Amino acid sequence: MQITIHRGTHEVGGSCIEIATDQSRVILDVGMPLFNEDREPYDSAALRRQSREELRTSGVLPKVPGLFDETGPSPDAILLSHAHEDHTGLLRHSPNDVPIYASVGTSKMMLVGSKFAGQPSLPSDRHHELPSGNTVQIGDFKVTAFSVDHSIYGAQAFLIDADGKSILYSGDLRMHGRKPGMHRALIEAVQHRSIDVFLMEGTHINHRDHRNQNEYQLEREIVRHVQSATGLVLASFSPQHVDRLVGFYRATVKAGRIFVVDAYTAFVMYLIASEIPVPRPESSPEVKVFFPKYFEENYRKKQLEKHFLLMSPARIGMDEIRSNPSRYVMLFRPSMLDSDFGGDIPDHSRCLYSRWEGYLDRPDWRLVNAALENVHGDLIEVHTSGHIVYDDIIELVGLIQAKTVIPVHTFEPEMFMEFSSRVRVLADGERMVV
Repeated sequence: MQITIHRGTHEVGGSCIEIATDQSRVILDVGMPLFNEDREPYDSAALRRQSREELRTSGVLPKVPGLFDETGPSPDAILLSHAHEDHTGLLRHSPNDVPIYASVGTSKMMLVGSKFAGQPSLPSDRHHELPSGNTVQIGDFKVTAFSVDHSIYGAQAFLIDADGKSILYSGDLRMHGRKPGMHRALIEAVQHRSIDVFLMEGTHINHRDHRNQNEYQLEREIVRHVQSATGLVLASFSPQHVDRLVGFYRATVKAGRIFVVDAYTAFVMYLIASEIPVPRPESSPEVKVFFPKYFEENYRKKQLEKHFLLMSPARIGMDEIRSNPSRYVMLFRPSMLDSDFGGDIPDHSRCLYSRWEGYLDRPDWRLVNAALENVHGDLIEVHTSGHIVYDDIIELVGLIQAKTVIPVHTFEPEMFMEFSSRVRVLADGERMVV
């Protein structure tokens, strides 16, 4: 087998890896980059609007033969590890005849992301379900998927066997989430096998002293902040981060409040209510649905009439929230400050912020901070990472015992060499024979 990392050897995000035999090729993820060469964040919305030729000229589109150009045959398949845009964002530029393998959870998160967040969709006629624990044959490859805990529902790692060799791709994962059994099952499945190459994510490898509380500890912290709040609690997190959604819902109930979700979050809850410990919004007295102005103006265009009608019995309006704000925990995003609150949030509101801290430097969040200060409110960061931390990277690499470890999804791959002699650092586009 041969491995070519088209993007991701010295970069967080934009993942795109090719595995090939003499007869077959598969692509692991087709991500939109998060950062430019100066490590400044890209405007993802602007990148979505660019054509294939514009992305190719700017270097955003990696040079993958047969995938993003016509210089060779198309690959046999694309495998998507999870639905985050830095792993799926270039999918619409791939050939329409290439099959896409992904979990059902990933297909659901891509559906809701395409409807509400401008993210790429997963064409149903190209999607092949990849159940965790099952092995599928794709050309010369036997591909086995394993569920992993990450900051989005449906994430998977892949074990790929061909030509008598085995490659394990971690995708994005962590060991401090709500489901520690996932990484234990992965370790048990491959620990006593001969793994030739471990493609291992290292987002936090350069944060040696970084420690993360787990999702259960974070939930307890959220409970304390909700209980001590005297006004409306605004909750800012990604609805696709289902562990965080569960944590906020449970914390709200424990604090004796009502959980007010937007249409986006309600759709996530509706799609996966049979699989996670949260109710369907339309059937629970503990959950209400607020329809932001933007959704009301666009739900028909987005073909969400059924969702609108289904959630309408649970609908709550702004007047009702303002009449008794201390009764609610309300999902919030900065655009709602003007469009829904009219720039005037209730007195003593508290915002519990559970996203990447870098977003707080953006103009929209500065406006939110100013609005909170004007009403004697506050913003509190309550977050834990969706990525594996330094000590857990060392532990996982040690347990897998692969012959070669190739760091991916990291700005500092050389740091892996500090704790393992089996590390090989590749350059983007460099080919390695396994």
